[in-house]
Amino acid sequence: MSWIILAALGLLAAFWLFNAMRKMDRGLLMRGLRWGVGGLLALIALLGLVFRRIDIATIVGALAASVLLRGRIGQFSFDSLAQSSSGNTSKVRSRYLAMELDHDTGALTGRVVDGAFAGWDLMDLGPEETRKLLDEVTGDADSINLLENWLDANRVGWREYFAGEGAETGHESAGNSGRSPVEEAYAVLGLKPGASNEDIRAAHRELMKGVHPDRGGSEYLAARINEARDLLLGR
Repeated sequence: MSWIILAALGLLAAFWLFNAMRKMDRGLLMRGLRWGVGGLLALIALLGLVFRRIDIATIVGALAASVLLRGRIGQFSFDSLAQSSSGNTSKVRSRYLAMELDHDTGALTGRVVDGAFAGWDLMDLGPEETRKLLDEVTGDADSINLLENWLDANRVGWREYFAGEGAETGHESAGNSGRSPVEEAYAVLGLKPGASNEDIRAAHRELMKGVHPDRGGSEYLAARINEARDLLLGR
């Protein structure tokens, strides 16, 4: 029974160590790992000399020297990994927005620093707030470019959504299409006017398979498709 308790304690200790290492600065972690591995290899080489295993001492000693002096084991470099942890993000700021790009993951984050939505994280903006922010920053070229890049990366389908709502990519009014809201709803679902309720539900289900947010799709397009279905069924 005692070995089960010891195994459980060992797993807990390993889990704690893993979480602690995740929270550490990557550069500091890799430098510590370099000296830890180098020291362990040097100790093994020393033991090889003590027990007169010259072959082991020679090979392991060479590895220890490579790690401690050069920070390398073959093609693997501790120093390059430590250095890559710094400067792997790019930060850009405009009048209205502050953006940060993580080069390791490709994630683009942003927040509003001026205007009606100052202090907001862009992820917290819904469709209506996003439309208002687009209108607000449209006079500042740097801000509008940053915002459009963020939307392209994080809100796939936003252009189509706003085009259907009467706001095109250039943020000009698109209400001159001549279609009524009902006709627009049919167009969103890919149906002809007069389609049955069953056709509407079937078209909605089929479209949602590709755009549902839970499957990595677009929240904007999903909202637009839901609105079209609700409008037509509500009639």
